[in-house]
Amino acid sequence: MTHHAEIELHVPFHDCDPMQIVWHGNYLKYFELARTELFQQLKLDVPEIRALNLIMFVCETHCRYLYPLRYNDLVQVRATITRLEPVLRVSYAVMNLTAGRKSSRAYTELAFTDVNGELLTTLPQVIRERLA
Repeated sequence: MTHHAEIELHVPFHDCDPMQIVWHGNYLKYFELARTELFQQLKLDVPEIRALNLIMFVCETHCRYLYPLRYNDLVQVRATITRLEPVLRVSYAVMNLTAGRKSSRAYTELAFTDVNGELLTTLPQVIRERLA
């Protein structure tokens, strides 16, 4: 079970801080773009999750910054599902292709509730089946 997706983007000017590097919070946006690509491939994007009467939300995020991204750098973001229990973990690798260096590694953990907001303590079976 290895599910992954990659995206590439050029760092836009508006993502940079006065030091001319990407503001650290914008990495989360890049993670989300790659995760969305992955979940769209798996038919687990927002419309599909809602149709299953589930709510999915980020419950934890961790990021290690290794090398800065700068305006117009070409960046590759890889999202990989690396754990299913007790919550779904998506790990990320961000490569600065312009510099040929890894820029960051990170993960987000996603939990599920039913439509009434009741936390599900295990990965819903329907999600597990789509990832099989």
